[in-house]
Amino acid sequence: MSHPLVQSMWLIPLYTMLGAALSFFLFSGITRRTGPRPAGYLNIVMTLTAFIHSSIALIYAWDAPAVDFSVPWLNVASLDLSIPFHIDAAAITACVVITGLNLMAQVFAMGYLEMDWGWARFFSLMAFFEAGMNFLVLTDSLFFSYIALELLTLGTYLLVGLWFNQSLVVTGARDAFLTKRIGDLFLLMGVVALLPIAGTWNYTELAEWAKTADVDPTLMGLLGFALLFGPMGKCAQFPLHLWLDEAMEGPVPGTILRNAIVVQVGAWVVVKLQPVLSLSPPVRTATLVIGSITAVGGALIAIAQVDIKRNLSYPTSAYMGLVFIAVGTGHTQAALLLSVTHALGMALMVMSSSAVIWNSVTQDVTQLGGLWSRRPISGISLAIGAAGLVALPPFGGFWAILRLVEDLWASHSPLCFVVLAVNLFLSFSFTRLFCRVFLGQPGQMSERCPEVHWPMALPMVVTTGFMLHVPILLSVVGLLPDWLSLDKGIALVVIWSTLTGIGGAAAIYLGNFVQKPVRLPWPGLQDLFAYDFYTPQLYRNTVVLVVSLFSKLVNWFDQYLIDGIANFFGLATLVSGQSLKYSTSGQSQFYILTILLGLTVIGLWLSLPLLSNLSVIQP
Repeated sequence: MSHPLVQSMWLIPLYTMLGAALSFFLFSGITRRTGPRPAGYLNIVMTLTAFIHSSIALIYAWDAPAVDFSVPWLNVASLDLSIPFHIDAAAITACVVITGLNLMAQVFAMGYLEMDWGWARFFSLMAFFEAGMNFLVLTDSLFFSYIALELLTLGTYLLVGLWFNQSLVVTGARDAFLTKRIGDLFLLMGVVALLPIAGTWNYTELAEWAKTADVDPTLMGLLGFALLFGPMGKCAQFPLHLWLDEAMEGPVPGTILRNAIVVQVGAWVVVKLQPVLSLSPPVRTATLVIGSITAVGGALIAIAQVDIKRNLSYPTSAYMGLVFIAVGTGHTQAALLLSVTHALGMALMVMSSSAVIWNSVTQDVTQLGGLWSRRPISGISLAIGAAGLVALPPFGGFWAILRLVEDLWASHSPLCFVVLAVNLFLSFSFTRLFCRVFLGQPGQMSERCPEVHWPMALPMVVTTGFMLHVPILLSVVGLLPDWLSLDKGIALVVIWSTLTGIGGAAAIYLGNFVQKPVRLPWPGLQDLFAYDFYTPQLYRNTVVLVVSLFSKLVNWFDQYLIDGIANFFGLATLVSGQSLKYSTSGQSQFYILTILLGLTVIGLWLSLPLLSNLSVIQP
């Protein structure tokens, strides 16, 4: 018999949904009298409740069998849409990370949005986000996972568009929504097509079905690509990656949750669907190709950016590319380790960079510098977050990347060089960002830039402490390898790639022998990285152009054919009505004559078949 806190894990999404509902419907009157702060405090309390519940439940669920149950929802004819839940240690751990980071993001927002009157909307949307993600990791159904992903897409649109009076915010929210909808559309087709083939949407049953499934390879390939396309959009994989960068126009505290957690839910779905995707070799190959291109491309693009937000959006895509590589090769445990380390490290880096933006009034790293003496908490947070993402021992990122490289070396050795290259580029990019913001001479926007106040500093300190304890936690749960069985050669190569990136960036951006700003010998190559491989231009010249031409064609067809025919009949009715008006005299004999003429015409028309059959009599 499992512990009651484990059995009641289905309440976790309801805690924050209750806070969001109260903020939205019951606090309008309070807001008019006291301001919007009570809505924020309520949602923080509900998130804290969910975090405490899931943290205690994790203690009882560790090394215990999973708990499976379902909640009846809809049962029509032969369609049973009960909501299945699969509560195990991995799902509860995901809930702990989601609720914990959302709690830190909400406390951070108390300081960042101190003077903003959109507290009720912002905190209710953050709670809505948290509820959707918790529901997704707890449910055991692909169908309800799709519903959760749709809710997260809607939440992204609303949260990014919080400051809807700014044009760039509106554009970013729209593009993020439409880009993710492309992947969701294909995912919906895959979800619908999977049910008659496998007979179930439950992940556990799909894994058992995949072990003995005998399906047509072509059909399975099409189905696998459809199922893969949805997580591609959620994880910001090439070419569906632009939304993550444009979504940075929204409130920065929302970026903490989006860049750290929201992108991970797509990876969670991919991990759950890995047995089904592995049935098609072309789908596995596509997963590896997409992940490799995104990982290498995202890391290279990040190096060429001067916007501090763009310096963190593209590494997120790159890290998710590594997760795709892990899933495509069947190493799901390495994928989950990468997801956890990325969530904590990226949340810490976003908080630190957001704190810099908050009172520096700029996002251009070329205008910053020398902030280490003025901003020690922000500087330490950025350094620890970056160290936790790259393969730098003893931080968590080292063990996750080392695990992936060891797994790939035995089965897909060429991909090891991709992972090492990405680790080198990310190490270079993060070191470049740290040097440009916190080291060197003060820039024009950092002469007067004190440390932030406690609501923003406290989450950074707490997350930094947790990040430092990740290796200890991994060791306690038995996820770290034994030192005696560790492959020292691979470990040294992984560390070498990290140190090469860090040393190269430090030598370039702290030394005086390279002119600033750095220029590559090939301007075309530098522009290729700086302008995101010209992906926006590619979109404008392909997808946007085709949609624009099709829209103009539909508009012409509607205007000149559909509307033209309707307008013709309207004009004919108007003209006939006007002519009939002048032909009415009010004399009864005229009406009788008109009726007789009409009956004559009708009679002749009805007699035409009979008259045509009469034979002509010859004289």
